[in-house]
Amino acid sequence: MARAMKVAIVDDEADMRQSISQWLALSGFDTETYGSAEEALAAITADFAGAVVSDIRMPGMDGMAFLKRLMGMDSTLPVIMITGHGDVPMAVEAMRLGAFDFLEKPFNPDRMTELAKRATQARRMTLDNRALRKELSDGTTIMKKLIGASAAMERLREDILDLGQADSHVLIDGETGTGKTLVAHALHAVGPRAAKKFVSVSCAAWSEDQLAAKLFGPTEDGVPMIEEARGGTLCLEDIEALSHPLQSRLLTVINDQGTPPETRIIAICNEHAPDKTLEDILRPDLFYRLGAMTIVLPPLRSRGEDILTLFTRLSEQFSEEYGCDAPALTAQEAAQLLQAPWPGNVRQLVNIAERAVLQNRRGSGSIASLLMADNEASGPALTTEGKPLKEYVDAFERMLIDNTMRRHKGSIVAVMEELCLPRRTLNEKMAKYGLSRGDYT
Repeated sequence: MARAMKVAIVDDEADMRQSISQWLALSGFDTETYGSAEEALAAITADFAGAVVSDIRMPGMDGMAFLKRLMGMDSTLPVIMITGHGDVPMAVEAMRLGAFDFLEKPFNPDRMTELAKRATQARRMTLDNRALRKELSDGTTIMKKLIGASAAMERLREDILDLGQADSHVLIDGETGTGKTLVAHALHAVGPRAAKKFVSVSCAAWSEDQLAAKLFGPTEDGVPMIEEARGGTLCLEDIEALSHPLQSRLLTVINDQGTPPETRIIAICNEHAPDKTLEDILRPDLFYRLGAMTIVLPPLRSRGEDILTLFTRLSEQFSEEYGCDAPALTAQEAAQLLQAPWPGNVRQLVNIAERAVLQNRRGSGSIASLLMADNEASGPALTTEGKPLKEYVDAFERMLIDNTMRRHKGSIVAVMEELCLPRRTLNEKMAKYGLSRGDYT
């Protein structure tokens, strides 16, 4: 399941710490409190999974000195400063030093929640991108993350390899949770710009003024992202949230670059109204520049047996993480996974797989109950597409052979004995489902 992002609250006043902590906890955040900057610095590291809320005026190390220490540790860590009425100039200076935003006392709790959501969203994307970069030694590594043998995934991998070699800007669209950020990284990793920088920013995580400064400058504590990505790739997530004034500035930058562009832009659309397309949201000239090449990711419900393959891989990963056995799917559970509507796509499947492993460790629960809870329905809803019985049978058969081959590390004899299959039949079925013994040894 998706882990809640943390918010570290630093204030020397116990009542203030408790008040902020209670409010944010009610809003779904995992909070931790510290009575001094020194105490917080002992606990907060460069990979801290969340944001920091700090008072400016504190005894000992004050908020400004604390902010400088945090920025020196990790300049991307979102820090929200709390100021008194007369401290606004100090708050402006804090913004110059890299603070995410500030709140003036007495502040509106809803405003605190809004800032915390934006800050943790920005932090989550930073940490996800950082983790991806660590894993990417070459394009082959990330392409292996695009799991699935369906026709839709085969086309997606081919599109990535083709478009990755091009210089034109790319627009990535698709339902939430389909893996658009992963595809953006793959496009960069398989192309000639792989050795250059991949710079990513969410257009929805910052206010218009903050985003303008981050993208175009002026910045006193760093290089604008347009410059930082020069020669490489600039990934603009949530492009639908880009304001019209900033769309105009971006278009100017694109036009000034000429052909081929010095910096490639990959724009990701994460959410828009069902009755609107991205062409309706972006100004036409920008849309046609960014959408010169387009990739639309397939929804999970249309990927057939990939659902079972992904569930198996994910449950194996989580079972290793939690030190327990992965759940073995029954035919009925496999059918329920194939029939589920998956509105959250792969991201939702990740959550289901983790919860299934945790349930299996406790020896309770079922896939059906997880799907019912996840979809807030009386039972696992069917997809609108519908599938013939043969597809369910083939998907389950492929999963059984794949799981058995993995368990026996490619031993054909052991698989033949467990599944009661003659060698010729096993070979035929492996060829039918695109399974190779070499993938398991």
